[in-house]
Amino acid sequence: MTRRALPGERPITRAFLLAAGRGTRLRPITDHTPKCLVPVCGKPLLQIWLELFERFGIEEVLVNTHHLAATVDEFARNWNRAPRLRLSHETTLLGSAGTLRENWKFVGQDESFLVCYADNLTDVDLGRLMAFHRRHSSLVTMTLFQTDRPRECGIAQVRDDGLILSFEEKPASPKSALANAGIYIMRAGVRRHLPEKAPADIAIDMLPNCLGEMRGWTWKGFLADIGSPDAYARAQELWAQRQAAHGPPGH
Repeated sequence: MTRRALPGERPITRAFLLAAGRGTRLRPITDHTPKCLVPVCGKPLLQIWLELFERFGIEEVLVNTHHLAATVDEFARNWNRAPRLRLSHETTLLGSAGTLRENWKFVGQDESFLVCYADNLTDVDLGRLMAFHRRHSSLVTMTLFQTDRPRECGIAQVRDDGLILSFEEKPASPKSALANAGIYIMRAGVRRHLPEKAPADIAIDMLPNCLGEMRGWTWKGFLADIGSPDAYARAQELWAQRQAAHGPPGH
């Protein structure tokens, strides 16, 4: 899929896909299968993400590994399609922000890059997200969704123009029902907000330092967590229904 960048801004071609978690809430499924490779209607979740990236012009993806890393290594050896897949093994978990810092060279000279949590199932329109990102100069574009459980999520309070006024993880008194979807576009200047310590988490240790430099874009389409056996079963059911109604993602 060909995309045009705004004058002076190069297309986004790189993505971090954060996949190193142990998936403890998804046991016993993750006792033998890493969370990023659990099948969704017969297809590994990682493959669904890679196919999504390819449709929107992403050329290279860095996936961090830890739990059952050899299984992900095998998947990568057999992956011979776009986008290019690069693995970064973490002997000790670095946390999402720690992974960005450790692998900063992957960003290269790019002005902006994607960061996505691999434990979500979605057909998010990355083209619309990228277009929104290009319309502002903030360091971070955070994808948001409406939740009916705001006390269990990272919640953003957003101004009409998208500027995020506040962001809080699992707030006792939520200021909105707009939740962090774990899909970001970041500009290279965000590096100055990466914590020195590790492990470090994007939502907890980095994003609060970016207030005033973050904007939110709301996705109203399909987004499902697969964090527990019940959520995983429900996500597969909804994904199958979505495919039956609309065809494979991208159609």
